[in-house]
Amino acid sequence: MKTLKFKTNINCGGCVSKVTPFLNKQEGVESWEVDTNNPDKILTVETDSATEEEVKVTLQKVGFKAESID
Repeated sequence: MKTLKFKTNINCGGCVSKVTPFLNKQEGVESWEVDTNNPDKILTVETDSATEEEVKVTLQKVGFKAESID
């Protein structure tokens, strides 16, 4: 299991509800959360096989940006 972190523009509960079905269906994603209180809106994804690129593409499909952070 690895943890991926992204700086995003998911900034409210409405945005979270838009990405929820897509991230929940993403293969390899075990769990995820967005810290909307953080100025960088940090998305944390626990995964066993999904890559950073796959998560970014999924968010782009819904209209959100994600930038990998360490």
